[in-house]
Amino acid sequence: MTTSSSSLVLLILLLCTASHTIPTLSSANIEAYPSIPGTQTTTDFSNNGELDLAPVRREVYGGGRIIDISHRYTPDMPSWDSVDGVGQFLWLPKSMKNGSLANNSEMKLPTHTGTHVDAPGHVFDHYFDAGFDVDTLDLDVLNGQALLVDVPRDKNITAEVMKSLNIPRGVRRVLFRTLNTDRRLMFKKEFDTSYVGFMKDGAQWLVDNTDIKLVGIDYLSVAAYDDLIPSHLVLLEDREIILVEGLKLDNVQPGIYSVNCLPLRLLGAEGSPIRCILIK
Repeated sequence: MTTSSSSLVLLILLLCTASHTIPTLSSANIEAYPSIPGTQTTTDFSNNGELDLAPVRREVYGGGRIIDISHRYTPDMPSWDSVDGVGQFLWLPKSMKNGSLANNSEMKLPTHTGTHVDAPGHVFDHYFDAGFDVDTLDLDVLNGQALLVDVPRDKNITAEVMKSLNIPRGVRRVLFRTLNTDRRLMFKKEFDTSYVGFMKDGAQWLVDNTDIKLVGIDYLSVAAYDDLIPSHLVLLEDREIILVEGLKLDNVQPGIYSVNCLPLRLLGAEGSPIRCILIK
C-alpha cells in the first residue's frame, strides 16, 4: 500500500469514528428516575474541540447478566414517614467552578434511606450498645445464591402466605417481590403506609420453618406498618438474619440468582445504604 493510500484509509477511519454518536439515557431510565442531577447534555472543550457529553445510566450490565437491584438516590425518593421525600442530601462545598482544584461533594442522609440493610441494633438497644452494627454483619450471608419469589398480591406476608410459597429447606437467601413493586412505591416521593410487609406471625413462621438468613423486600421496611416493631424483633432477635430493604425488583424474573450486597463499614451504625446486584 502506498503512503497516499495509507493516509486515505486513516482519514476514512477517523471520519467514521467521529461520526459515532454518544449513547444517551434510555426513555425507560428517564421515566423511572425523572429527577437525576447531571443528566443534561454538557459541552466538553478538551482536546481543542467541542463534544456533547451525556452520561449513560444503566440498570443492567454485561449483556443482561448483571442486574442492579439498588435504587438510585434522588431527592424525590421516599423517606420514612415523610410526604416530601428525602430532599437535598448532596452538596458541593468545593467546586472547580469556584476555584477549587477538584470537585468534592458532601452528603447527609438517614442510614435507612433507599436500598439499605438493618443491623440488630436497629430495634434492640442492648445490641446497639454492645456494638452489633453494620460492620459486624456477615458478608457470607449477604453474598451467595438467592431465590427471588413473587408474593401473593392481595395480602401482607403472614404465616399462611409463607407456607404457600413452599420455600424448601436449605435456601438461605430469599428476595420477596410484592405488590410494592407493582405499585412502584419506591418511585413515589410520599411515604405510603399501605406497603406490603411481614406480619409478626409470618416472620415467626420464617424463623421456625426455614433456613433463610437473608430477607430482602421491595420497600423501606421488611415489616408491615401495622406490625412494624414486632416483626423486626422476631427477625433480628437471634442476630442470624440480615434484612435488606428497598430493593428494586422491577422486570426481574423469579428464580435463582447470585446476589451480592455490600453495606458501608459504618462503625456504630445500625443501618447502611447498600449496593445490591443479581448475577444470572
